[in-house]
Amino acid sequence: MKLRSKVLVVSFIVQFTLLGISHAQELKRIRIGYPSLSFRQSNVWVAKEQGLFKKYGLEVEPIYLRGGQVATQALAAGDPPIVNIGTVVQANLSGYNLVLVAAVETNYDQIVFSRKGINKLEDLKGKIFGISSFGSATHNAANILFKHLGMEPNKDVVLIPGGPDAERIAALLAGRIDATMVTSSAAPPARKAGFNELFQIADLGVEVQGNGFATSRAYINTNRDTVKNALRGFVEAIYFIYANKKEAQKVFAKYMRTNDSEVLEDSYQGYVKMIPKKPYPTLKGIQNLLDILAPQFPAAKTAKPEQFVDLSFLQELEKEGFFNEMAKRYPTK
Repeated sequence: MKLRSKVLVVSFIVQFTLLGISHAQELKRIRIGYPSLSFRQSNVWVAKEQGLFKKYGLEVEPIYLRGGQVATQALAAGDPPIVNIGTVVQANLSGYNLVLVAAVETNYDQIVFSRKGINKLEDLKGKIFGISSFGSATHNAANILFKHLGMEPNKDVVLIPGGPDAERIAALLAGRIDATMVTSSAAPPARKAGFNELFQIADLGVEVQGNGFATSRAYINTNRDTVKNALRGFVEAIYFIYANKKEAQKVFAKYMRTNDSEVLEDSYQGYVKMIPKKPYPTLKGIQNLLDILAPQFPAAKTAKPEQFVDLSFLQELEKEGFFNEMAKRYPTK
């Protein structure tokens, strides 16, 4: 009996080990990109660090792509096949077949800072203004701002690409640009540097479609389950962040490469203020973008907002009770 018991125990251990190996092998490896170090990218970071992607069968490698233009080109090339970006509309108007399956930004989280001597927005006329890249969210936000001011970019004010927030702040310090705009996550360093804080783009009240969970229609056609599982992890991360401030801020600190308490606090407060728990794209915001982009892209004049989104994934999650389940699992005040 003792020998038989030992055999059974060994058999159980072997089966359990093989089951564990089999489960690990079942995880699908996928890269998911993000273009900036703003809190708006944190759903990808938190879903990775808290094991939420693994929970839905994915082994995700987050990839920093350094700007919307680089991220868009990478997504269009298919690697990574999913990216959290705010340039789907522009990309499609340029001939790519990309689509938003979720979105977390309906207005631009951009704050305008300037060097000393520029004390109001009107002083920007004739100056050099830094954006991350042409075709990026900062480029769109700049177009919205200067249209509001009655200025024409590259005539009344010069726009130059300067890379991510930190690099544009450095350019402002070095005097290579006169002003720029940065996310609220990067605002504390700009304030500490003594720059003039002029304006928040969101205060213009212009609804736009910014950052969102994007992929290609071709990838959806062959990997629909992967996209849906990635979205599950992405959405659960939203609820996790709302309910777990300290844990979320630890992840922010890792990916934003800072332990500055002011940066982490501003980022978290910006997150809970601006990120919706149900991340539906805004058709009104897409239409506003189309109107803004029409002078540059003739196809924008006849395009319809619906052609840039695939709402079926979020609608399926609604029917399955996923959002209700998340609300119960992660209660918040």
